[in-house]
Amino acid sequence: MKTNPDIKTEITFEDFKAEVLNDYKLAVTSRECSLLGRREVLTGKAKFGIFGGGKEIPQIAWAKAFANGDFRSGYYRDQTFMMAIGELSIEQFFAGLYANTDLKQEPMSAGRQMGGHFTTHSLDENGNWKDLTKQKNSSADISPTAGQMPRLLGLAQASKIYRNVKGIDTTNFSNEGNEVAWGTIGNASTSEGLFFETVNAAGVLQVPMVISVWDDEYGISVHAKHQTTKENISEILKGFQRTDNENGYEIFRVKGWNYPELIDVYQRAGQIARNEHVPVLIHVQELTQPQGHSTSGSHERYKDNERLTWEVEHDCNTQMRKWMINNNIATDDELLTLEREIKKAVRDGKKAAWSAFLKPILQEKNEVLGLLKQLASSSPNGVFINKLIGELESVIEPLRRDVLSIARKALRYVLSENTNEKTTLQNWINTYIDDVQPKYSSHLYSESDKNVLNQAAVEPIYGKDSKVVDGRIVLRENFDAIFNKYPEALIFGEDSGYIGDVNQGLEGLQEKHGELRISDTGIREATIVGQGIGMAMRGLRPIAEIQYLDYLMYALQIMSDDLATVQYRTKGRQKAPLIVRTRGHRLEGIWHSGSQLGGILNLIRGIHVLVPRNMTKAAGFYNTLLQCDEPALVVECLNGYRLKEKLPSNIGEFKTPIGVVETLKEGEDITLVSYGSTLRLVMEASRELLEVGIDAEVIDVQSLLPLDINHDIVKSIAKTNRVLIIDEDVEGGASAYILNEILNKQNAFEHLDSQPKTLASKPHRPAYGTDGDYFSKPSTEDIFETVYSIMHELNPTNYPALR
Repeated sequence: MKTNPDIKTEITFEDFKAEVLNDYKLAVTSRECSLLGRREVLTGKAKFGIFGGGKEIPQIAWAKAFANGDFRSGYYRDQTFMMAIGELSIEQFFAGLYANTDLKQEPMSAGRQMGGHFTTHSLDENGNWKDLTKQKNSSADISPTAGQMPRLLGLAQASKIYRNVKGIDTTNFSNEGNEVAWGTIGNASTSEGLFFETVNAAGVLQVPMVISVWDDEYGISVHAKHQTTKENISEILKGFQRTDNENGYEIFRVKGWNYPELIDVYQRAGQIARNEHVPVLIHVQELTQPQGHSTSGSHERYKDNERLTWEVEHDCNTQMRKWMINNNIATDDELLTLEREIKKAVRDGKKAAWSAFLKPILQEKNEVLGLLKQLASSSPNGVFINKLIGELESVIEPLRRDVLSIARKALRYVLSENTNEKTTLQNWINTYIDDVQPKYSSHLYSESDKNVLNQAAVEPIYGKDSKVVDGRIVLRENFDAIFNKYPEALIFGEDSGYIGDVNQGLEGLQEKHGELRISDTGIREATIVGQGIGMAMRGLRPIAEIQYLDYLMYALQIMSDDLATVQYRTKGRQKAPLIVRTRGHRLEGIWHSGSQLGGILNLIRGIHVLVPRNMTKAAGFYNTLLQCDEPALVVECLNGYRLKEKLPSNIGEFKTPIGVVETLKEGEDITLVSYGSTLRLVMEASRELLEVGIDAEVIDVQSLLPLDINHDIVKSIAKTNRVLIIDEDVEGGASAYILNEILNKQNAFEHLDSQPKTLASKPHRPAYGTDGDYFSKPSTEDIFETVYSIMHELNPTNYPALR
């Protein structure tokens, strides 16, 4: 039932009529899905609903201009478009509403996202790229308003890269850069900073991007007069309009209920973006939202009678229906017959989706009921178990929670029993959890053979004549090797291009590899990361540079809500192996303190967090990551660029393993765990501790996510029986995270003879200057004295109190 994207210049009236009728059928089908979907929420079968009613006709026009290879980055009103390109059926729409965990039934997210969040599969079941040029593509949606915009920029920029950078294998990814990235956003969400940042960046970059603004005059219940200056986004963006002498946007305005005008505008917008690589904004005005924002409320509460009457008259489906009758395309009777058929088809599709959702759970319910009945017959507490059986039997349309909850509660009544029936139920519960839990938890990280844990270490090789150079030279030479080895690799950020980054780690590389591969950006961290996400989704290997760790906060929402969840929210059917490069550790001052890692760690699960202590380790991480299909954050040590390191002879080839710790000093008395620049202080303290008879073992964790996959830290603690974790983050931050991993995952408590401790920074941001650092973050003396106090508590005689 999808729309026909091939708009012919010469067609018969009968062909035209058939095409229009098919489009109307699509529009009515989508609307009926919305109406029935709302009812399913209100009757309790679905948890929540947010639908695309009122946007059907413009989305059908958009679908006609959307070509194979193109990408969508939209939001939760675009169901009609997905139906129009053939990527969303009635059954799939309702499967999403019911949160069906079967990817075949619910291909958008296997129930991980609420309905209205759409995607297509860029990867096969093994995590390998499909041919994206032969399908219509939708990047996986996220709910945060305007959060889809930064990614849109990168999806569009990929076409520019593919068109203009030679040597890239474009198979599966691009047809000479002719793909357009299409974005959608509600008029109220254009108030978000991410929208304006993206609009500005796309105008600067001149990329093939088309933004549709669905304008129904409201943002949830708030009118446009509270949202947008002049109540008109295209009016205030007039300054972005391109001229004969200046680059910019092409801007269109179109009525959202005018079917022929919409088709014309979208065709023109697509041609401009595709052929000229010019961004386009389409302001689709006079739209309606007949069901209100969502199932959480009714729009009658905030729209007056005049507006409600206007919305009934100007509903896009109603207007198209009138236009069809007025132009002799169909009669009222013919359309009534068609509409009745559609209502039945949607009802039937809904029933089929519900049946498919319920069938496996009913089977699981029957399995556990049989086991419970056997348990009840063999237990002295059978009367209580039978009560549980009755509870489960009374649940006509159960959820998995209902099934498992009753089974687990039954075990409480047979705690002291030792029967075959009890063992059988225990085994069933354990097997059930093992089978079901991945339906909700898999693919936080890659499960393909390209995941980081499958990468073996390759040590740096040094010869007798190895040069001793600044650490930045190791990085620079390694990046040069990367850009020679991987034509699809590119790096961009503030000061990354012309001057070769603020610490000269990219010195001279723009001149050698070109401005498109080694490029400067504006001061706009969110869309720097967004560029990387979008390009990584299209097969490129971008490295997005955020100048300092502190500035990552501007992009943290995008990293947390989008990048970190791509594999998870698509159940492994999309990926964005972006590398985010930044620098930090031991910075000075409130705004350059580099002390946010505790927060970052807990906000970007799904992204690897790597904290190399020197530039050779950092270079090795980049080499490893480019062999993998997962995103990562690499935090280089800011004060390490001028420190001397040997230059390996196998530049570009050595690989630092991810998730593997390194022991820098063997010791017997206590295990000291740290990372980054603080390790230099730890090593200094360990040497000073030897002077008072304390032999400390020093471990560099190297990566925080994942942390110590081989459990080498607990092996050290088994030898020393004591541990101190030193970190420049605030208390309760990264050091607390490391301690939790050691105690709760490695069971280090079994080997401890002293209280495990952490040494972190003061709770305030560091004051400026060297003294500010000394009195705000752990110093060598702090480390020495903390270790000494632990040993004093153990043996006051050998280690008398310092002070």
